[in-house]
Amino acid sequence: MAPAGGFDSLQAALDNGADSVYFGVDQLNMRARATMNFTLGDLEEIVERCEAKGVKTYLTLNTIVYNHDLSLIKKVIHRVKEAGVTAIIASDQAIIGYAKSQDVEVHISTQLNITNIETVRFYSLFANVMVLSRELSLRQVKEICDAIKKENILGPDGELVKIEVFGHGALCMAVSGKCYLSLHTSNSSANRGACVQNCRRKYKVIDLEDGHELEIDNEYIMSPKDLCTIDFLDQLIETGISVLKIEGRGRAPEYVATVIKCYREAIDAYNEGTYTKEKVAEWMKRLETVYNRGFWGGYYLGQKLGEWTDASGSKATVKKVYLGKGMHYYSKAKIGQFKIEAQQLKVGDKILITGPTTGVIETTVKSMRVDDVEADVATRGSEITIPIDQVIRASDKLYKIVPAEEVKD
Repeated sequence: MAPAGGFDSLQAALDNGADSVYFGVDQLNMRARATMNFTLGDLEEIVERCEAKGVKTYLTLNTIVYNHDLSLIKKVIHRVKEAGVTAIIASDQAIIGYAKSQDVEVHISTQLNITNIETVRFYSLFANVMVLSRELSLRQVKEICDAIKKENILGPDGELVKIEVFGHGALCMAVSGKCYLSLHTSNSSANRGACVQNCRRKYKVIDLEDGHELEIDNEYIMSPKDLCTIDFLDQLIETGISVLKIEGRGRAPEYVATVIKCYREAIDAYNEGTYTKEKVAEWMKRLETVYNRGFWGGYYLGQKLGEWTDASGSKATVKKVYLGKGMHYYSKAKIGQFKIEAQQLKVGDKILITGPTTGVIETTVKSMRVDDVEADVATRGSEITIPIDQVIRASDKLYKIVPAEEVKD
């Protein structure tokens, strides 16, 4: 299951092997603060694009809900039904109950913190799929999956309840995301999708009696490393889960493209019996090229405490540098035309192209014409043409991919 914060990320998910996508609209989702949310008016296009690829669609409605939200909830659920969205992901009983009354399929969010089989049994009255708490071990996940089969626990669709778990992406200090730190310091509630992520900063500990200060050496003590399960994905699959969820609705489209492609390949390799340490090492290298705070295996392997990051922001091994915008695509010649608005581009450079319809294209510049003359270098203000196998569009953005150490923050 892939995250989609906008149409470019949605297309990246579709192009790289996702079986389903999840997304938010406007308010009432845990990424409401993000700049990349869809609107209710986008639902039909989202569903149309996904159905064309046989991909399921899930709308997140998983925040805390107040009385004044109830009319909006009903409006959103009605639009979900009209547009043909596969299901909603919810945690509040008001949303779950109303969706059931409208025959809209419900999945239970990790915000409900499901940690045992009795809770699964209760919510099987309302939901076909449940996302388990992020704090469970592999053994605990397997016990729940085994019990569902043994006790024949069925969802509203008459099929065995399916279990979903997080497989990759950001983790936070709170249990299954329920946190009041942002509300306490900034009056901006994480439980309403408006987290300011103040836990990701560095802190000092001050002794209030004598004033001594302690700076925690090289650790952001409330900011965990990112979850990564690709190196024990075989064990995770063998617990009996049905859905592997990738976190990242606030991430760039190239993050979605890279992470989804790696996990798609890993799952396929497991099913084909070709999942090896050598392949894992290669997938890890690729995952390190996109946004991450360093990696750890979460609580699946039994750790009692989190592994904290030692730096602010991303540890990605490469970064993108903005170059310019797409202008035109010559389909017969397979040539893309761009306007260089910043930096310079050379033959041999790796480039990234993103756009709402294009999704993500990564390639290397093999040849280039600058202002209609063959050249090795293009500078700011130039119009260039380069061979591109995929269609590019005027709305697309062009970036150069460079080693992270070459980019100054």
